[in-house]
Amino acid sequence: MESTSSMQKSIKRIVTLACVAIGLSLLIADPALGLEKVLPEESLSIWKAVIFGIVEGLTEFLPISSTGHLLATKEILNVGETELSEEAIDSYIISIQIGAIFAVAVLYRQRLLQMLQGLFGRSSEGKKMAGSLIAAVIPTAVIGLVAADFVKDNLYSLWPVAAAWIAGGVSILAIDRQNIFNRPGKRLEELTAQEAFLIGLIQALALWPGVSRSLVTIIAAVLVGLSLKAAVEFSFILGLVTLTAATVFELGTDGQQVIDSFGYTTPIIGLCVAFVAAVISIRFMVEWLEQRSFAIFGFYRLFIGFSAIILIFIGYF
Repeated sequence: MESTSSMQKSIKRIVTLACVAIGLSLLIADPALGLEKVLPEESLSIWKAVIFGIVEGLTEFLPISSTGHLLATKEILNVGETELSEEAIDSYIISIQIGAIFAVAVLYRQRLLQMLQGLFGRSSEGKKMAGSLIAAVIPTAVIGLVAADFVKDNLYSLWPVAAAWIAGGVSILAIDRQNIFNRPGKRLEELTAQEAFLIGLIQALALWPGVSRSLVTIIAAVLVGLSLKAAVEFSFILGLVTLTAATVFELGTDGQQVIDSFGYTTPIIGLCVAFVAAVISIRFMVEWLEQRSFAIFGFYRLFIGFSAIILIFIGYF
């Protein structure tokens, strides 16, 4: 990655552009401009679009499960039942992942460029990393296509999410107690295709909402021998590819429904906010792990998991 000062300047410029985009979207939504038809009457309100963008961006790449947080957010905001169809809001949530995808693409552009050069035979290390990335994507894609309907029909509720949050929290604390996260490991360039394939297999566990794709890929990468820093970087880049594929597939099948239900304004606002939040989230995680323990995410998962169970019992959800 670039030097800290150069990176911070780039992030500031990008955040500024994102804020400008959000501002323009708000202007488009202003009825005084005579453009209110851009925002359908049944669409999400602006503030709900912002909340979804914040939740998506902050949680997508942290090991705390964005899907679980978004499901809980849907319940809290009472959408997907009264205001909009469940399918429409789910498609909206997937569409604003584009913001989180852009965040990784910007922050890790040098690494992605190296892989691209590798595909054209201009970098041996880039070629090896690109091969490892492809090897990790294949098992996830196959399992995802086979199991997607079963997962949506049986696991997309808060009980399975709460159970996964707690199980993940216990796993983090148990592994952290063995000091596995802090042991020396291989660089990302040393990851083999076989090891990457195994990481991809483990990534499929994240189809269960609440498990967290970031969590299982980081743990798997550390267990196959990568350093924590390399494991986090590979998780981010693998997430970029996985999320891009899922988003393209979803928009290819339900993209028109997103436009019909939400127009252009709230999706643009959601993905811009998700972009800014994801930049902040990724930078936080990288800087935190350079000096502090991975255990914070385990404690957080236990807290939110048991909180969800309590709220379910008292009838809030």
